[in-house]
Amino acid sequence: MTLGVDKKIVTWAALTAAALLISGCGGTAGAYSESAPTASGRPASPATPPAGGAAPGRASEAAAYEKWGLKPFAAPPAPPKDKPVKRVPGGPVPVISEIPTKDKVVFITIDDGAEKDPEFVKMMQELKVPVTMFLTDSAIRTDYGYFKPLAALGNGVANHTLTHPNLRTLGRSAQQREICGQQTKLAKEYGTTPRLFRPPYGNWNEDTRAAAGACGVDAIVLWRESMQIKNMQYQRGDKKLHPGDIILAHFRGPAELKGTTMTRMTADMLRRIQEQGFTVARLEDYV
Repeated sequence: MTLGVDKKIVTWAALTAAALLISGCGGTAGAYSESAPTASGRPASPATPPAGGAAPGRASEAAAYEKWGLKPFAAPPAPPKDKPVKRVPGGPVPVISEIPTKDKVVFITIDDGAEKDPEFVKMMQELKVPVTMFLTDSAIRTDYGYFKPLAALGNGVANHTLTHPNLRTLGRSAQQREICGQQTKLAKEYGTTPRLFRPPYGNWNEDTRAAAGACGVDAIVLWRESMQIKNMQYQRGDKKLHPGDIILAHFRGPAELKGTTMTRMTADMLRRIQEQGFTVARLEDYV
């Protein structure tokens, strides 16, 4: 081989190596490079997706939702830096049934804790939809552990009294025993003292506010819609969701839902939310 040919080969090899380096194609065949992480800490979408179309995370999310007959929710907006609902130090406990926001988000709350369907835990682990659980001790004491994997997902644990009485029929000291007693029990079982409280049946009075405040509650949470078996019951005449609405559901099973499972009821609730163009946000990020 002549010297001139050797020089041409060396030059060609150097140019090829440089082109591969610039294009990022020097890795293993079939691999693709990820972009640097975004400000949220999650990696940006790859410039070249893997064979088959969607990135693996999005595909698995879509498959999880499809299992329940749903489509993935749009990501909720970033939580507000300044929470729109705050208790003024020394002031009365706020009573809310919706969050003041223009974002098309709603908040799911689930009460009592009587039904302990393991399929519901799997559903929440797969869908990762945020909920706040307002728990009553008389309903959950047979199995405190059932709610721990739900709390581990970041779902809120909130107070719904010890025994689920109509608080309007009780004096302030009796109301305080119901609320503070459940604060203590929930903190012991789940590691955090609740900041939110819901009175059974939505019944409260000024003694309730005073008792809740003495127990360290930051807000009394009511609701705008309640989920029935297949559809929602609306308080407003237009029978529509509004930005910031708080939705009430219950830990109930086939005996209370006329044969419908809790997972089926939940899927129907999520479908009603999607049909109206809303997504679900975490209540504790706003209160």
